[in-house]
Amino acid sequence: MNVVAYVAVGSNLQPEANIPAALERLLSFVRVTASSTFYRTAALRRPGDPEFLNGVWQIETPLNARALKFSVLRGIENELGRIRGVDRYAPRTLDLDLLVYGEAAINEPGLRVPDPDIRSRPFLAAPLLELSAGLVLADTGETLAGVWRGRLGPEAGEPLVADRGMTEQLRERIRR
Repeated sequence: MNVVAYVAVGSNLQPEANIPAALERLLSFVRVTASSTFYRTAALRRPGDPEFLNGVWQIETPLNARALKFSVLRGIENELGRIRGVDRYAPRTLDLDLLVYGEAAINEPGLRVPDPDIRSRPFLAAPLLELSAGLVLADTGETLAGVWRGRLGPEAGEPLVADRGMTEQLRERIRR
């Protein structure tokens, strides 16, 4: 039985090459059913670093959450040259994070779903809200729309600049 899940996608080192390459690899493991708008955003806590390109993909998968995150998503990151170091905010070729996995609430070592960063990072919440307007966060019962209105909306201060070209390129690939 397939589960609907949402994967955050980000890159600030050659994102125009790395994000489409990640999509191609992901398609060999799961069914990607939709892509959010992709946004250009400033690097977190590291002024002067290249800007990020961020979005979310909706997928259907027979894999459990742990296998999806650690075998598939981390495997794709590694293939595309992701190096995990001490600095969590360092530039990266690719960042793939499991945001939501069906209606599951998971809190295990190395795996928290829904991803708690959804509640504090507009570049995660806005694309996720675009794909699933009625989403309820399984760990707290909050609606994503309520989180957006209460904490993250446009007045939160982080500008999200849509990259229409990348968005359409990725959506076209998913349609094929």
